[in-house]
Amino acid sequence: MTQARSLTEGAAAAGSKGGGKVLAVLLLAYIFNFIDRQIIGILAVPIKSDLRLSDSQLGLMGGLAFALFYTGLGIPIAWLADRKSRVTIIGVSVAVWSAFTALCGLAQNFWQLFLARMGVGIGEAGGVAPSYSLISDYFPPERRARALAIFSFGIPVGSALGIFFGGWIATHVDWRSAFIIVGLAGLPAAVLVKFGLRDPVRGGFDSGAGAGDVAPPFSTVARTLAAKPSFWLLSFGAASGSILGYGLIFWLPSFFARSFGLELGEVSLFYGSIVLIGGVAGTWLGGWLGDRVGKGNPGAYALIPAICFLFAAPAYAAALFAPSRELAWFLFLIPQMLGLAWLGPIIAAVQHIVPPNMRATASASFLFINNLIGIGFGTWFVGRMSDQMTAAYGQDSLRYSILYTLGFYLLSSALYFLAARRLRRDWYRPA
Repeated sequence: MTQARSLTEGAAAAGSKGGGKVLAVLLLAYIFNFIDRQIIGILAVPIKSDLRLSDSQLGLMGGLAFALFYTGLGIPIAWLADRKSRVTIIGVSVAVWSAFTALCGLAQNFWQLFLARMGVGIGEAGGVAPSYSLISDYFPPERRARALAIFSFGIPVGSALGIFFGGWIATHVDWRSAFIIVGLAGLPAAVLVKFGLRDPVRGGFDSGAGAGDVAPPFSTVARTLAAKPSFWLLSFGAASGSILGYGLIFWLPSFFARSFGLELGEVSLFYGSIVLIGGVAGTWLGGWLGDRVGKGNPGAYALIPAICFLFAAPAYAAALFAPSRELAWFLFLIPQMLGLAWLGPIIAAVQHIVPPNMRATASASFLFINNLIGIGFGTWFVGRMSDQMTAAYGQDSLRYSILYTLGFYLLSSALYFLAARRLRRDWYRPA
């Protein structure tokens, strides 16, 4: 017992000293993750014109092509990350997704681009869940929601940079060069992860949790999760919100071009600034509130996003019908902030309902549900509805497609409210 306590205290001390550096490097990698993942949204207009694609094909390429391998490989890679070096797995993943992003620029038809996007998904499958687990071993429980929220800045920052640089490069050169340049730019981050970070003892900040315990078989993790209703409510709540979240990040650039008459360069500045400012503010707000309110009330981790999504849906509806660009920018900023407030508290909650040696696999299981539905279905669904509504609404078909998809935010809110009532009972407490 004394030896285990010494091991835990030593790991905690090392983690507290290196946490800031680890968080900064992982954030950089996650920024490239989302640049490479979301750049296709801003490039959809020139890609559609060059390759002569329909909205449904764009939706499949932007969603299903990426989601198939991203979700399918996420769990086995996370299972490995609970046993082997998380740093090595993350570093290799960054290199793979960056290389395949560059290959997207060489595609000559739909299927070549579809397969290249699959490759991006293969690489990114090993990046996120191991990072969640690594961060949780560098920060104590009372600071985890904020640490994970800072890591999640990679989503709005990476998405915004993908929109900014993708739009600028495509305007001044072409869409193929945009893929190649941002893909190759991510390779140095892979080297930085591999040689700049180290794996701490697992569970070093979790007193009495069995620091350094060997990870159990996947069947044990599956049984643990299956017995916790909050896991399923959190996962499907996130998935419902992500149907709209991923659908919007892919389709809003096209919406601004079609319904507001913005050129590609104008869209990159207009929407990129919304994603950057609103996304960073909302992500930090959610993490800060999660740590502040959730310490004595685990249910608050789900209650915070439940309230945010409830107000985000009508805010987006108002923004879609804004009479001017200036008012639209402000109105879109509010739901963009509310729509990303879930990241810190929900990711932290998933970390806290299982023992430390199950965290990567539990996170990957959560991401499997969230991303398979959110990315695989959401992007395609918005595009498919737009195609179906073209006869009735013409260039405004995307506006109404997005409007009807807002119901998924309300469903997400309801699931989170239910999860809030269950979390205290499902919280992992070391014996």
